[in-house]
Amino acid sequence: MTIQLATEKSKEKCDSSFAKEVMGKSNAHLERCYQCMACSSGCPGAYQMDYPPHQLLRMVQLGFKDRVLNSNTFWICLSCETCATRCPNGIEIVLVMDALREIALKEKRKGSTNLPLFHNTFLSMVRFGGKTYELGLIGFYMIKSGDIFKIKELPGLMQLGVKMFSRGKLAIIPPRIKGKAAIKRIFELSKKTG
Repeated sequence: MTIQLATEKSKEKCDSSFAKEVMGKSNAHLERCYQCMACSSGCPGAYQMDYPPHQLLRMVQLGFKDRVLNSNTFWICLSCETCATRCPNGIEIVLVMDALREIALKEKRKGSTNLPLFHNTFLSMVRFGGKTYELGLIGFYMIKSGDIFKIKELPGLMQLGVKMFSRGKLAIIPPRIKGKAAIKRIFELSKKTG
């Protein structure tokens, strides 16, 4: 794939400042990556990604900004740090993935996945109630994503919901917490630093 990327570089518009932007936001040393593939071979989520981690790092190095930000790889990253643990050059790949998410959100890119929508719905629930409320999270996400209109899947999801409720895994009423003001302050501070 690396040879293919090098030959495709002339076909695709490359942004030479993209690698610098990612390195600046992540403080990761992407120049150290020599494509040993240790990160990808240990990644538990690589099978779901459009590009395994080593390929994504190479595309960042080459300046394939559009291809990188339109991929689902950094959204699927579990942040388990297996890649960084295996990397012989100590590249903090998780920080690169976080930087790519930040850039993608800023540029309103979501790639080929609904994970940014789920991410924002989850954070909205925490902002509103101080912690997650699963039933509300599922409901709001299904409405926002349009999945609620997939009638074929709805009966199975409802059966699963009833099972979870009967086992005490879902609450009908959102839980109340102390310290909602502190949660609100965390979100305000994150806006200032983001």
